[in-house]
Amino acid sequence: MREIRVYTDQPLATGEEVMLDAISARHLATVLRLKPGEPVTLFNGSGGEYLATLKQCNNKQVTADISSFTNVDRESPLKIHLGIGLSRGDRMDWVIQKATEAGATEITPLYTERTEVKLKGDRSEKKMRHWSQVGISACEQCYRTQLPILHQPSLLSEWLSTTEAEKKLVLHHRSQQTIRELGAQQISSAAMLIGPEGGLSSQEILLAEKSGFTALTLGPRVLRTETAPIVAISILQSLWGDYQ
Repeated sequence: MREIRVYTDQPLATGEEVMLDAISARHLATVLRLKPGEPVTLFNGSGGEYLATLKQCNNKQVTADISSFTNVDRESPLKIHLGIGLSRGDRMDWVIQKATEAGATEITPLYTERTEVKLKGDRSEKKMRHWSQVGISACEQCYRTQLPILHQPSLLSEWLSTTEAEKKLVLHHRSQQTIRELGAQQISSAAMLIGPEGGLSSQEILLAEKSGFTALTLGPRVLRTETAPIVAISILQSLWGDYQ
């Protein structure tokens, strides 16, 4: 049986009993149909993970006894902050899920000239809760023990002026420079800017370059907004992270 991993935002300690939230309880009891006595792995984003045994497991309540702690670290040495234009439909779900799996440490949805999605008030809060759960589920699946930081949607100009990283990169399919031409010198942080459907405008590319970002291409093919960040993050991880 595969390892079942569950995120919880509460303190964890060996020898204690923990009650899981309603979302986790429903998933374990109803979807996975787990029974008392079965093992689960718990983590709370502060590092490491805990082996636990289900004590009570039904639709109303799931509790588990924590038996041991493993101080495991699966985070990449390269910190990656992804800034990406907000897109329609489930594209942002896909980006957050796959960027989390690929090892992004921060994700900021951006309002750009060609962004068609407008989030305000309750709708914005609902989306942030949904995206947060997408990131949590991705961490559970890919064995990460720390959640990426999901920032509130921001204006592109604000993100450009406040983001700090050793390498600041903006994808632009008309650029002639590739990521691999940046050099092999080790770095510890990178910021990657990617546009929404339709890409970034020429003015936005220029603004990014004036803010210290280097325009790069991934190759001769134009990738979708939900595909480009996964390819880009994978290349960054291969150059400076933990991809072998």
